[in-house]
Amino acid sequence: MQPVFRIPHLISPLLLVFLFSSCQSEQTHGISTDDYTQYVNSFIGTGGEGHTYPGATVPFGMVQLSPDNENPSFRGGFRYCAGYQYGDSTIVGFSHTHFSGTGHSDMGDILLMPTNGPLRLDPGTRADPDAGYRSRFSHNEEEATPGYYRVNLRDYDILAELTATTRAGMHRYTFNRSDSARVILDLRHSIYNYPDKVLWSQIRVENDTLILGYRQTKGWAPNRYIFFAIRFSKPIRSYGLKNYAPLEYRGFGKRASTVINYPEMAGKQLRGWFNFDLNPGDELLVKVGISAVDMNGALNNLDHEIPGWDFDRVKAVARDRWNHELGKVNVEGAEKEKTIFYTSLYHLMLAPVIYTDQDGRYRGADQAIHQANRFTNYTIYSLWDTYRATHPLFTILEPERVGDMITSMIRHRQQNVHKILPVWSFHAHETWCMIGYHSVSVIADAYLKGIRNFDAGAAFDAMLASSTYAPYAGLGAYMKYGFVPADIEPEGASKTLEYGYDDWCIAQMAHALKKNQKTEDIYQRYMERAKGFEKIFDPATSFMRARKTDGTFRTPFDPLHAQYGGDYTEGNAWQYSWYVPQDVARLIELLGGDKAFIHRLDTLFVIQTDEDQFRQVEDIAGLIGQYAHGNEPSQHIAYLYNYAGAPWKTQEKIHLIMNHLFDDTPYGICGNEDCGQMSAWYLFSSMGFYPVCPGSLEYVIGTPKLPRIELYLSGHKTFTITAHNLSDRNFYIQSVTLNGEPLTRSYIKHNEIMKGGELIFEMGPTPNKQWAGNRDARPYSMSAYK
Repeated sequence: MQPVFRIPHLISPLLLVFLFSSCQSEQTHGISTDDYTQYVNSFIGTGGEGHTYPGATVPFGMVQLSPDNENPSFRGGFRYCAGYQYGDSTIVGFSHTHFSGTGHSDMGDILLMPTNGPLRLDPGTRADPDAGYRSRFSHNEEEATPGYYRVNLRDYDILAELTATTRAGMHRYTFNRSDSARVILDLRHSIYNYPDKVLWSQIRVENDTLILGYRQTKGWAPNRYIFFAIRFSKPIRSYGLKNYAPLEYRGFGKRASTVINYPEMAGKQLRGWFNFDLNPGDELLVKVGISAVDMNGALNNLDHEIPGWDFDRVKAVARDRWNHELGKVNVEGAEKEKTIFYTSLYHLMLAPVIYTDQDGRYRGADQAIHQANRFTNYTIYSLWDTYRATHPLFTILEPERVGDMITSMIRHRQQNVHKILPVWSFHAHETWCMIGYHSVSVIADAYLKGIRNFDAGAAFDAMLASSTYAPYAGLGAYMKYGFVPADIEPEGASKTLEYGYDDWCIAQMAHALKKNQKTEDIYQRYMERAKGFEKIFDPATSFMRARKTDGTFRTPFDPLHAQYGGDYTEGNAWQYSWYVPQDVARLIELLGGDKAFIHRLDTLFVIQTDEDQFRQVEDIAGLIGQYAHGNEPSQHIAYLYNYAGAPWKTQEKIHLIMNHLFDDTPYGICGNEDCGQMSAWYLFSSMGFYPVCPGSLEYVIGTPKLPRIELYLSGHKTFTITAHNLSDRNFYIQSVTLNGEPLTRSYIKHNEIMKGGELIFEMGPTPNKQWAGNRDARPYSMSAYK
């Protein structure tokens, strides 16, 4: 069954007046006259392994208020990284923090569940929902649009609606049955319930409508704080608090595990329930503010962002904020294609998230409370994914945010004990997940593109510190040998390749700064480090392979085999040997020239193997031959034909990928969405180009997906992409013009986009093998620009 997917009504003139006259703080945006949210299907990616959530949030919002189907353990919980799986039929409640599209998880904080009838404090199970407070639901009674979610909880006949601001969530529960109406607060619930995940928590009933509290958890983040403030629109009639793990107290035995109408409880495993006097059809509104700082911060965030009780007003403003962001791009095309495009744009803007209270305070990586001066602090940096296309797309659509994101990275470096930039960080913690030091790519790409609203000197110092931190992931051995030895560090082949690209980014930043001779020396040193891929290329097999400290390649060697902790990160030699974005020309040379390179690329897309070769690596998904679009190491590969003078083959492959690996159903994302990276790939590719090598200031041309796209840029400029005669058959480029002049190269430059203009593709059913095939038409490679 498909979800109910309704087109929201445009806001009435009366509501327009109301919004302009009474909205405070966040609620001061003008209402958009164009409703782009109608093209967003929030359920795309909630099935399979897309790992997205359908709930309510605003662009880059700290609150992600969404339903959870389950509170799984780490083992067997991969499908529930976002808390919700479209294939499930029960809901355990609504929590306020979620990742979008990740392959690992945490959070699911501050879960609320409205119930009636007999009191059940345990969640129950999918197999036996009647054993707990969870409820069955149907997708026919579920709806989601940007900033809004609703579902009917069938077991209780309660209509639950959710909306959000940046730091607060708002619930509206309509109790069609009023017997024993209550709301359960579950502080035990988490996404990925590690053993003893909650280190400490507290619930404090301040009065008959206000509850404060916090919890401290260990999970993917080892010591994470979240504080909350909950306000109810009606008075609490009675309540109870229960500690499932009471402690011995000063020799006097265990403290009470359950208290009734007693205003405070602390412990590791707390749940509370709050009873209300309601009549059938009555609404109960609940507002929840969160903070990483303290309970006062949570309360201030709540009262500042949602001062009243008008749910529909908060919902309307959330939709308006989404229209403001989605309206930075206007597209023409079929309804299905517009839905996939705008849903991708929506997913792009779910992370990083704001991690600063209304008063500017935030929790730093040193766990101290800091004051953000003239910047907004952000968190959730899935950088192994997002440096590739998400952050480059932000430099086009969100340049004003980019400086704050980079400043947040610099602050992270200054505050953490290791004194390096984020690797994969969230909520004031470093997870050390994935490889590389890709913050340096984000910084260099932004600086080289002219974004300067951050401290470039501090950023450059941080880049150097991150690239020389010897204890990190074989980096000391990399600096010694010029590659990461397999007998010292796992995934040595992948780490050598990704460190080399990052080092090239540092060299470009050094060259751009041009401070003194020292900077020039740094440039030369890091350009040399960027050639490390040559040291692990095996001419006998034509693959990048892991070497040992004695210089020999590790054996036995199977280029199709993949395993976690092997020589390649979430991939095999066929998938990772193409990762030399800074010097594809040299890779072509190593592989024997253009024809050999093209033949090898063709082979990648058709070679088959027994799935047992990579069955344990669940991230390898979206396969076309050995090309794995569902995971990041493959996502630039289809564009590499351009570097060998065959852009028409790139056009074939991009058309194939977009048509077969994306759709408008809950299963429409072929792998983890990964905090916007999968969506950024689709968005760029729909425009007809992609940043194969961030920092080069070039976007490599593929083939457009939509007949017309308008980018509304800063400075009131517009860049228009038009594809004449485009159809499902006519995906080959015949010719291209930029601002009326022929474009005969297979790339477009960043400044050509940002100054506005028009890129026109003439499309046809057969390839034009002469277009952009000359050597001087090829994109940047460092060996070609010595």
